[in-house]
Amino acid sequence: MDDINPSTAGQLKAFIERIERLEEEKRTIADDIKEVYSEAKGNGFDAKILRKIVSMRKQDANERREMEEILETYLRALGMEI
Repeated sequence: MDDINPSTAGQLKAFIERIERLEEEKRTIADDIKEVYSEAKGNGFDAKILRKIVSMRKQDANERREMEEILETYLRALGMEI
């Protein structure tokens, strides 16, 4: 790949520009999400717990149930029943 023809160079440039635009959109969205967590915190909600809930909602119900059962087992083993 010593030499790239103009067509390939144009395609490469288009890919790079698309990636750059998407990276910028990702940064903007990340800032928006931070703002929502800050707003929730300002209204008395715990941002750490909200993040955990968002994470849990992404999981399959069976997977989440299994994780909760294992967590409860570990907590009981440590004398930390909930």
